[in-house]
Amino acid sequence: MSSDPVSDLPFGPERAFRLIVSGGGTGGHTYPALTAVRALAARLAAHGRTLEVLWVGTAGSLEERVATDEGIAFAPVATGKIRRSSNPLKMLSVANAKDMGRVPLGAAQARSIVADFRPDVVLGTGGYVAVPIGLAAKVCRAPLVIHEQTVRLGLANKALARAAARVAVSSEASLALLPDSARRTAVVTGNPVRPEVLVGEADKAVAALGLYGFDRTLPTVYVTGGAQGARQINQAVAAALPWLLERANVIHQSGPTAVGELTAHAATFPAHLTARYFVTGFIGPELPDVLALADVMVSRSGAGTIAEITALGKASVLVPLATSAGNEQAHNAAHLQRAGAAVALLGEVSPEALCEVVAPLLADPGRRAEVARQARAHGRPEAAELLVDVLLSVVAEGRP
Repeated sequence: MSSDPVSDLPFGPERAFRLIVSGGGTGGHTYPALTAVRALAARLAAHGRTLEVLWVGTAGSLEERVATDEGIAFAPVATGKIRRSSNPLKMLSVANAKDMGRVPLGAAQARSIVADFRPDVVLGTGGYVAVPIGLAAKVCRAPLVIHEQTVRLGLANKALARAAARVAVSSEASLALLPDSARRTAVVTGNPVRPEVLVGEADKAVAALGLYGFDRTLPTVYVTGGAQGARQINQAVAAALPWLLERANVIHQSGPTAVGELTAHAATFPAHLTARYFVTGFIGPELPDVLALADVMVSRSGAGTIAEITALGKASVLVPLATSAGNEQAHNAAHLQRAGAAVALLGEVSPEALCEVVAPLLADPGRRAEVARQARAHGRPEAAELLVDVLLSVVAEGRP
């Protein structure tokens, strides 16, 4: 791969680089794609070149909202979703049959979109919508790059791996899961992380959130179940709060519906403990600074969260979402735990179990630092730039 893949492109700066992006359904597929698009645009702009992007996804979806907010053109295609079950008979459902009937329509729409747009490269980041576009890229002889965010391959990327010019994965452990033909050209890039997440300042979090009652001689725990919170995590943390606040400061992103109850609960504690607790429905632009302040994170183990935890090198307790597709969150958490890069709470999420796994991290700074060090060893803060290198090199090589 060239040290400067932009200079190897087979066309001059007078023509825009044309990219189709397809991936979505969840933030785990959507936001890495957006981060890669931003990084590609910045790389091209630094060389006096422009980028023209078309995002293909499901109408009314998260990816459509994200693309629209970013000023990226969006084209919808029909998609069919397979509702998975460990019992094969349950997959023979009316809903699955109905959705599979939409696949031919989506395939026709996808082929028309790719043929009309004539992309230099297609980037697929997973989700059902990526399949018709990926197959259309193959038919139209447009190079396809797929990116896998999790340790295990999602169904969409399994389906597309053999059709791709390159498969970019987030973990070395994923390579063994690829077909032989895809493994030979696979690249470990990591999972793109928004660059602003990596440059937070702890003191700014204190000022922005008014955390002046925090005892900075104690570690700070950041609890998050995602933008909407997680009832399972909220309940365990609420019951454990008196114990936690004797040992740490706690920033709790609970989701908007739980704030009132948690605030009232914390108000019953002694004043010095209440002052160490900050609960909010959602962390917005302050997130990079909150992450900088946090010594320990208690969170779900989705691909995006894992990417941020490891890129930053944070000690964490991971509480997988049991209903995640293919149980991928449990696999993510277990993978990091085996490496000593996180603690996974894989069984019952009780207050007692939470305290048991958090206690060593709070009590022993050396233990906390070692988990953080191992996490950082698994992090790839440069993932977006590496994925951009893959996209550019595929075009420069003229790979179909």
